[in-house]
Amino acid sequence: MKNLLKTLLVGSVFTLGLVTHALAQTKVVIGHFGDPAPYKAIVADGTLEKATGWTIEWRQFASGAEVNAAMASGGIVISEIGSSPLSAGLSSGLDYQMISVGKVIDSSEALVTRNGAGIDKPADLKGKRIAVPIGSTAHFSLMGALKMYNLTEKDVTVVGMSPAEIAAAWAQNAVDAAFVWYPVQAKIRENGKVMTTAGAIAKTGFPTFNGWVATNKFAAANRAGLVNFLKAMNQINGDYSKNRAAWTVDSPKTKAVATNVGITPAAVVSALEGAIYPDGELNMSANWMGGGAATTIKSTADFLKGAGRISAAADSYTKFVNPEFAKAAAGK
Repeated sequence: MKNLLKTLLVGSVFTLGLVTHALAQTKVVIGHFGDPAPYKAIVADGTLEKATGWTIEWRQFASGAEVNAAMASGGIVISEIGSSPLSAGLSSGLDYQMISVGKVIDSSEALVTRNGAGIDKPADLKGKRIAVPIGSTAHFSLMGALKMYNLTEKDVTVVGMSPAEIAAAWAQNAVDAAFVWYPVQAKIRENGKVMTTAGAIAKTGFPTFNGWVATNKFAAANRAGLVNFLKAMNQINGDYSKNRAAWTVDSPKTKAVATNVGITPAAVVSALEGAIYPDGELNMSANWMGGGAATTIKSTADFLKGAGRISAAADSYTKFVNPEFAKAAAGK
């Protein structure tokens, strides 16, 4: 009997160990974009997997509209997403919540005009073909730019294209301008010039950012993992924000981002300067997870509804922005 009990106990401990290990190695599919960001430096070295205990599968998307589709189908449970498609997704009833700000967009998204297209001033945009990923933050910024220039979408031809399609069309002179992010922005600027940036347009009432979202079901069941995920994000963002001068073309972190994204270290340095990457303190500030993010989502949704891009906007988006994880990650 004693031997039988011993065998059962050993077996139970062994089984429990397997279960614990299995839980620690939960496979998590996370969506992201192909643009440079400090966190890309800790993707390849396994830092995020070590911090969370997850086995992470990264799935790249060309736009926030694709992210929303993947969220709706259950293909991903966490993702980076721009504020414009985030507003659209929440307005349509998608079952996810915003858990953190990933970056505040400035010159990392810009309106670039092609050399030889005859565009020397804003008025010259009239009648031109402007490429942009439809439903993205860049699209929202483009609508803001047109308003800023006293133009409407009827004054130009807006051509919906993925970033890769924009690069191909640019090489064939098939479009006259494009509003897009890195790394494609760096490519088309080789034969073009920046007319305006998302940061400049934000000052006219069209702010954009990238947020991190998680499905409600996953968020409810994985609090510790999400908090540790955001802690790691805060640390790398804080390192970049406080030690930007050290992120040179020769630094290991810059090179890691370059390898992950597929561009040169020099292009990474330039691209990273085009956005603000919040650490825990900034993330939990009144402008962002402390209330401002919900306000920005609301104003974005109202504009999209007025422009006929979405059918309805909620009265408030506060309930869709959950600061619990970001607050814990920031040690608040």
